[in-house]
Amino acid sequence: MAERRIPRAIIGAVIAVVLCAFGVVQIGSDALYARAAEPGSLPTRIPLRTGLAVYRLLDRIAPAAYVEDTLGNEALAHGELARAQRYALRMPASSRRNDLLARIALARGQHVLAQEYFFVAPDVDAMEREIRRLSARDPARAYDLQRRFVARLRTLGTHPDAVAEGYWHAGIIAEQLGRPQDALAQYERAMHLAPLNAKYVLAAANQAFSMHDDAAAEPLYRHALDVAPGSANAIAGLGIMALHRGDRATALADAARARALNPNAGMLHELERELQ
Repeated sequence: MAERRIPRAIIGAVIAVVLCAFGVVQIGSDALYARAAEPGSLPTRIPLRTGLAVYRLLDRIAPAAYVEDTLGNEALAHGELARAQRYALRMPASSRRNDLLARIALARGQHVLAQEYFFVAPDVDAMEREIRRLSARDPARAYDLQRRFVARLRTLGTHPDAVAEGYWHAGIIAEQLGRPQDALAQYERAMHLAPLNAKYVLAAANQAFSMHDDAAAEPLYRHALDVAPGSANAIAGLGIMALHRGDRATALADAARARALNPNAGMLHELERELQ
């Protein structure tokens, strides 16, 4: 049986229809994301309602996750929470779906539900905001949630910097709870993951100092100074260590160095108090 050849005219018509469809989608996308475009460019001249109309048409004839996500976020931005949720629930399971559902829950004041969605997503910045808010009224629950979230980040293979920041936040909450040993352990975990971040090293050093453990604090202050040679807090911390050894001359010299770098450094104020 001879092969049937599709007439070139039909092929051309199909291609034209496909290209037209892509063009319409592009126009819709340009309209919806015009805020990110250069002022005066073509996307900024396309009405937003045009983009919404195109995406709503796509949602009826060829629903896709990016369409549901875009329409859900647009509905959320306008306070149409029920409609935003309908779009979100039609999305396949994903981080974007969980993040959208979390923000819808927040808009409804459902913080516990939002935390669950942010936890699963996982949305690091949003979770940290929620945990900070929670720690103001329920630090014990915030500490438990922070530790579980860090454990989840580690399981997912999240970048070490994000995990280290999580440990640091856990240390702050542990201090708030009056659990200095736990705080020190959390700061040390952060420091071991990001040893070149002076913030974590100083947090561990200051915590050891507050626990009157100069043997642990002094090498940490030295490490902090190696990482950040211009750190007034590290220099002042070493000055305190010198003073505790009875070396007042070194303590005075360290105080002068720290004062020249940052007269408002917290450890400098502590050193000046001890020098009186």
